[in-house]
Amino acid sequence: MKFGPVPVSRAQGTILAHSVKAGDRKLRKGVLLTGEHIAMLAQAGLSEVTVAQLEPGDRHEDDAAQLLASALVPDPSEANLRVTEAFTGRVNLLAEGPGVVVLDVGALEQFNRVNPMITVATVPQYQQMGAGGMVATIKVISYAIPGEDVLQAAKVAQAAIRLVTPVVRTAGLVVTDIPGGPPNEKGIAAIRGRVEALGVNLADVKIVEHKADVLADALASVDGEVVMILTGSATSDEQDVAPQAVRIAGGKVDRFGMPVDPGNLLFLGSSQGRSVIGLPGCARSPALNGADWVLSRVVCGIETSGDDISAMGVGGLLKEIPSRPQPRAKKRM
Repeated sequence: MKFGPVPVSRAQGTILAHSVKAGDRKLRKGVLLTGEHIAMLAQAGLSEVTVAQLEPGDRHEDDAAQLLASALVPDPSEANLRVTEAFTGRVNLLAEGPGVVVLDVGALEQFNRVNPMITVATVPQYQQMGAGGMVATIKVISYAIPGEDVLQAAKVAQAAIRLVTPVVRTAGLVVTDIPGGPPNEKGIAAIRGRVEALGVNLADVKIVEHKADVLADALASVDGEVVMILTGSATSDEQDVAPQAVRIAGGKVDRFGMPVDPGNLLFLGSSQGRSVIGLPGCARSPALNGADWVLSRVVCGIETSGDDISAMGVGGLLKEIPSRPQPRAKKRM
């Protein structure tokens, strides 16, 4: 692509690089200059404009962006994404419904190395999305780009972006109650909001005593394809009431504790063929916490092991919440 100033008389068929005022009209950058435009510019007394001129083998920014989007998402319906029409070298990828974003990170890194003018920016790996949320944006920075670079970028990042939608439709919640403990209504409402944001129905809520055997019975009888536990007193050890209840019910605890704050006191296990998530106390607030990361992955059928939870620590320092009982930083007296 050639870029630079040219006489107005020779600018027809080029792309205007900088917006200009022509009399009482404004010609915006990126417009393909026609004979009418040239006449307007000349009449306004302009003798020179800065333009971009495609050379053989170049692809226009919109054409390139659309092709790249088609490579990243060859089948939008299968990827659960909506691909917008290219405009000013940009194409957006939008979530068609709730779900979790799954990225081929290595391929996307290769994509962005091909040519600095070819870019894709995405939300983080495993980001939970709602319908219409922007998952990624493809932007061709220059007005045109060598076609061979476009094809190379398209080749290295085939089907690199997708949205995994929920495979679970119902969830159950067991809350343990202790005298003088936190109000259950607020916590239940926050958790209901979490699951409904994923398109899941909170099908059953049981409130029981904070005793391992009583909680075990509730775990065995609560409805839902996934079960969550919210204890009236924080789970502070893998031998505490809630993890023990899972074992009494015939299940197992795969991981206690996570390197995400707030959310440290989460545990993940299974019982009777269902995933069991022991929620941290911060799940009583609707603010983002580690439980959201685990819940969204489990609901969408993404395997979540102890190693996966260990890997959440980098980027796991989340925003402080005002309701936190013991803030990270002590106030100065």
